[in-house]
Amino acid sequence: MSMLTVFVMVAMLATITSLVAGISSMAHDGEVGHLSSAEWMVRRVGFQAAAFLLILISFLD
Repeated sequence: MSMLTVFVMVAMLATITSLVAGISSMAHDGEVGHLSSAEWMVRRVGFQAAAFLLILISFLD
């Protein structure tokens, strides 16, 4: 398994983790949770973009 594959897997795991954290904070904490949820969703988009770019790089490799 190459390092690029490991990086893709880590980025995908971070995406899933931030998605679950965002959904759970939105569901449980009221107004504060909605603000926290928005922060988690911004992180998720970043992790998702990183995973996508790493997958593109792996196709070029």
